[in-house]
Amino acid sequence: MTTDSLPIYDLWVAGEEKPGQAELLSIEDPATGEVFAYCHAASVQDVETAVTAAHSAYTSGIWSRASRHHRADILDKCGSLLAESLPELIRLEVQQTGRVIKEMQAQVPSLVRWFKYYASLLRVEERSVLPTVGQLHNFIDRVPLGVIVQITPFNHPLLIAVKKLAPALAAGNSVIIKPSELTPLTSILLGKILAQAGIPSGVLSVLPGLGATTGKALVSHPRVRKVDVTGGTVAGRAIGSIAGGNLAAYTAELGGKAPLVVFDDADIDVAVNGIAFGSFIASGQTCIASTRIIVDHKIQEQVLQKLQSKLKSITKRMGSPSNPNSVMGPLVSQKQLLHVEHLVQTSLATDKATALTGAKRMTGTSPLDDTDFSKGYFYEPTILVSGNGSKSITETSIWREEAFGPVIVVVGFGDETEAIALANDTEFGLGTSIWTKDLSRAFRVSEQIEAGIVWVNTHHRNDPSSPWGGAKAASGVGSENGVDAYHAYTTTKSTIINYAPAETSRSMDDWFGEKGEDIRYG
Repeated sequence: MTTDSLPIYDLWVAGEEKPGQAELLSIEDPATGEVFAYCHAASVQDVETAVTAAHSAYTSGIWSRASRHHRADILDKCGSLLAESLPELIRLEVQQTGRVIKEMQAQVPSLVRWFKYYASLLRVEERSVLPTVGQLHNFIDRVPLGVIVQITPFNHPLLIAVKKLAPALAAGNSVIIKPSELTPLTSILLGKILAQAGIPSGVLSVLPGLGATTGKALVSHPRVRKVDVTGGTVAGRAIGSIAGGNLAAYTAELGGKAPLVVFDDADIDVAVNGIAFGSFIASGQTCIASTRIIVDHKIQEQVLQKLQSKLKSITKRMGSPSNPNSVMGPLVSQKQLLHVEHLVQTSLATDKATALTGAKRMTGTSPLDDTDFSKGYFYEPTILVSGNGSKSITETSIWREEAFGPVIVVVGFGDETEAIALANDTEFGLGTSIWTKDLSRAFRVSEQIEAGIVWVNTHHRNDPSSPWGGAKAASGVGSENGVDAYHAYTTTKSTIINYAPAETSRSMDDWFGEKGEDIRYG
């Protein structure tokens, strides 16, 4: 079935491809602005069908009560089949996100690790036995919550889906993913891959759709026992209020405005390379993008000069995302491009900010491969600094608000106290990095930075074992990765067994007996 000779992707509902009952979504290539596929959107009835199937699968025990070794074997197979499907997944991820193939060839293969990690965790997790008073044996199990809804964003469709899915499935839950309406295709393919690996029917569904309809129907459903979302802070608050109304568990990885602090003893070349990676990977469309660069006054000019040179190199090597020599692609949509343009121009209009590079949409053709920038949503990598005189860019919206684009603000500091104050001058607290050769300083400053993740002499490192979450409300609730994420998809079940002889129980447990002997309480 095609529309305008373009492919149409169905929903993935309880192990089957099914057309949705809502309008089709147009899937756009951000590099060309052209629609290259369509995808069914899930209606309220589609949501009801998926939730009912998920709940039935959960209560049947086919997955929720399967042995942990069986679930571990299936997760291992999920990783293996994912690895076999890399070429198609990478191709689609590049086309729907606009991220360059160089990035996707590095990122997507790494996702196998999440399935392998949680499979290993299942095999080695130990059960606690508590030191209960009396002749009682009290042990703790972790049991799944039930039906889980996971809402994933446009910037890392596969990465974030896998980060959420692996621990949720390991714990034995049934899961429904609602991917971004901009980038749903690889999540649908992932559903098919996991079914081939042995995830039972009903345990996993993928329902693309709009947040106001599909998303709202999912998070407000009374049978949903946990909602896990990655997205913007405004949306996260709204979703959290709905989930809270159902007393459902809630995890949210939300906004960021990550500071990157460079002290005067840092290796400047290493720091500049770190800034470039932390700030411009994914065209700056990451929650932990290093958008506020805080540099010691003594080295600020050197850092700026090297940064400008680095950005010139990036700009001249921008082209088609499918070109293996291209190093940065477009923003994901016209809406996102307009948001970045507005935020930058608003800040420049105050005279508190000056652009050293960029600050404009790209037009013309790529010197790399003749890509027509004007057809896509390309934005030139941008450095902003404070304006003339005493006016400071820290008083502008670009310092406060999440741009989600290839734009950085560079400010100077005089001492360590000022650097920490500037780093913490934000409502967000997701990630930060510190660049210094002084180990004592690294420890001292990292303890005072208000962030859930602190990197030293590196930025944007991610591993399935390492917790990933915010330290301030605007950056979310809870964390991904590691044992904590697995535990967050479970609840504890305490089992207490009385192993005392019958004679002892008759004398100690007869609360209403007539003999009045000492008996237990609690």
